[in-house]
Amino acid sequence: MFDYETLRILWWALMGVLLIAFALTDGYDLGVAALLPFVAKTDAERRLVINSVGPTWEGNQVWFILGGGAIFAAWPFVYAVSFSGFYLAMFVVLASLILRPVGFKYRSKRPDAAWRSRWDWALFVDGFVPALVFGVAVGNVLTGAPFRLDSDLRAFFDGSFLGLFTPFTLLCGLLSVAMLVLHGSAWLAIKIERGVVHDRAKRFGTVAGLLSVALFAAGWIFVAFTDIGFRIVGDVDPFGPSNPLRTTSEIAAGAWLNNYAIHPWMRVAPVLGFGGALLALVGIHRRWEAAAFTGSSASAIGIIATVGLSMFPYILPSSIDMHSSLTVWNASSTPKTLGIMLFVTAVFLPIIIAYTAWAYRVMWGRVTTHAVATNPDFY
Repeated sequence: MFDYETLRILWWALMGVLLIAFALTDGYDLGVAALLPFVAKTDAERRLVINSVGPTWEGNQVWFILGGGAIFAAWPFVYAVSFSGFYLAMFVVLASLILRPVGFKYRSKRPDAAWRSRWDWALFVDGFVPALVFGVAVGNVLTGAPFRLDSDLRAFFDGSFLGLFTPFTLLCGLLSVAMLVLHGSAWLAIKIERGVVHDRAKRFGTVAGLLSVALFAAGWIFVAFTDIGFRIVGDVDPFGPSNPLRTTSEIAAGAWLNNYAIHPWMRVAPVLGFGGALLALVGIHRRWEAAAFTGSSASAIGIIATVGLSMFPYILPSSIDMHSSLTVWNASSTPKTLGIMLFVTAVFLPIIIAYTAWAYRVMWGRVTTHAVATNPDFY
């Protein structure tokens, strides 16, 4: 039904859709967890916050699994290089995420205040650390990862865990934290009863929104005026075999902004990143809670789309070997694999979306202090 070039573009777009879906759903879970010790001071307040995400957090993680599976099947070179080279970073993220189900299940097993406080801080780690590391990972993708491929296409990673943290990648990490904290505070605004916790969430959301705008602008300046960026040298064959060694790249300052000059419609993404955050701030200030959540969602979509559109056709450039960079045209699976997966996705993705929408509809409504105190099914 589709030629090889179209299949590659479709799967590049689908990978972006899955990442955005993860940020929109599990992203507010991470933001709420990062806010937990600060917006809720008493045990009753913290249970109120925890149960705002209690009914949906497990289902939201399906997008994380789908994203990893899509990379594995559609972009095997990207999966091999990233999951092996960033192994320690992945381990830190997974170890942090494991704290969430354990914390939810165990914190209320004992009435001891110290016991519950320790689990609450564990939940904070579950929210803050993945948000930071995900942003740092994106920063490393923009600057290029220190990997190379030999003549047999075996990957060698020459970096270290601490080497992942540079001024620019930390800026990206902090932007990720601010973006998800804004999203989490907007979720609390529409999900919990109005009161002291609601008001604290609004204050933290205001700070996070302002930081999102400032850090996004700082990242844009960093990309525009430093030597961050890559471009392909020579002709590109969108129908060619998946062999990264057939492509040559070069470092070019400001190259990540070239797509916006060639395709002006792409400017919608950064506008959405800034505009969504500003809409969220207005919604928080005016008590337009639906507008605040819509704005935080739009900002997350815009920020993530800005990265993907800026880098196209790159997926994971190499900073040490100009013949090893992975692009949409040289790192995909075969046409048959992409075609079969596209058919399966076309069948099952609408089912997942429909079920998720139904689950949210059934479990919609504000969480109240009375419900938390009287409902035996709450955490």
